[in-house]
Amino acid sequence: VQLQASGGGLVQPGGSLRLSCAAPGSIFSINTIAWYRQVSGKARELVALIRTGGTTNYADSVKGRFTISRDNARNTANLQMNSLKPDDTAVYYCNLYGSANWGKGTQVTVSS
Repeated sequence: VQLQASGGGLVQPGGSLRLSCAAPGSIFSINTIAWYRQVSGKARELVALIRTGGTTNYADSVKGRFTISRDNARNTANLQMNSLKPDDTAVYYCNLYGSANWGKGTQVTVSS
């Protein structure tokens, strides 16, 4: 199963964006969902994850600024990104945690 991320765009430093992804219900509700990001030429990094029970983990670089959430009834997951910095510029991907089957990411560019 490939999850497709959406909601990226161009935003000024200090701004906000909300990313979303959806997955088939049979897959979504029983899996930990994660957001990753990748800068060209660098390894993909884990940004945040949310378990089926709602507990979360964040990369140190985004703690206090990003919030991951999930809606099991709608089989969707979101990443609310606030106080964005130029270093947050990357392609963002949503995936089942631990899966190597990558869908299309969404570009986030933070620039003035």
